[in-house]
Amino acid sequence: MANWHIGVIGGSGLYTAHALDQAQQINVASAFGDPSAPVTTGLIEGVRFTFLPRHGESHRLAPSDINYRANIDVLKRCGVTDVLALSAIGSLREEMAPGDFVVVDQFIDRTEGRARTFFGPGIVAHVGLADPVCTRLSGYAADAAQTTGARVHRGGCYVAIEGPQFSTRAESRMYRQWGADVIGMTAMPEARLAREAELPYALLAMVTDFDSWKEDGSAVEVAAILAVMQQNVERARETLVQLARTLPPERDPSPIDRALDHAFVTPPELWDRRAAARLDAVAARFVIPASHR
Repeated sequence: MANWHIGVIGGSGLYTAHALDQAQQINVASAFGDPSAPVTTGLIEGVRFTFLPRHGESHRLAPSDINYRANIDVLKRCGVTDVLALSAIGSLREEMAPGDFVVVDQFIDRTEGRARTFFGPGIVAHVGLADPVCTRLSGYAADAAQTTGARVHRGGCYVAIEGPQFSTRAESRMYRQWGADVIGMTAMPEARLAREAELPYALLAMVTDFDSWKEDGSAVEVAAILAVMQQNVERARETLVQLARTLPPERDPSPIDRALDHAFVTPPELWDRRAAARLDAVAARFVIPASHR
C-alpha cells in the first residue's frame, strides 16, 4: 500500500480559489518534448495533488496542439499514482443536460495524427484498453461530485473528435447512432497514454451544451460553453476537496499499476537504447533495471 498522489489534468483555475497547502509551481522536463505548462503541486486535506493545465496557461493550446505524451510523462515523473481528468463536453443525450457531470467509462477515438503511444520503433508494446478507465477512481470522483450537489451520470461513452471545429449536425447524429453519449476533443490519446504509463485514469466531464444533433437546437457557441463552465467551476473545485476527504487513508494497489507486465513484444536485450532512455519514467520498472545489466 502507498499514499495517494492525484494528478489533475484540467484548467488552471481549478486550484487557485481554495487553499492548496505548500503549493509549488515546478517546471518538469519531459523526454517527449514540452508539456502544456509547469505543474503546480501541493496538498488538499493532506492529500498530494499535482495540477497540469491541459491547454497551457491562458488556454493557448488547441486540442490538436497539446503534447499529450509529455503531459502524461511529466505527471509520471512527479510521482503521481492516479490521474483525474476534468474537461468540458457536449451531450448527445437528452438526459445529460448542461451543468450535469458525467463520469466517462468508454471511448470512441476519432482523432487523427496525434502521437498516441510511448512505444514504437525499437521497443514495441501493446497494452489492453478494453476497460479504459479506472473504476475505483471513477467511483470516488462520482461520489465526490455528488456530495457537492451536482447531478452525476455514472458512465457514458465519450467520442473524441479532432476539432478544433465543432461537429456538423450530420456528424453529431451519426455519433448518437454509434452509441456515444458525450463528445469532446481531448480525452484521446490522453487515456491511452495514461494506461501505457500504468496510471489509473478517470474522466469527470462537465456537460456544457447539447452539441448539434437536436432538431430544434441551436449551433454550439463558445460563449455559451464558457458561461456554463464558469457557473460550475466552483463545484469542480469543491469536488476535488471532497475527493481528498473521502479517499481511503492508504492506496491499495490497482491492476493498472502493472499494465505493462505482459505488454512488451520486443525482447529487452534487443531494445533500442535511445528509445529505452525516453521511457525512464513511463516504464521505469523495466527500463531502469535493464540499464544496470
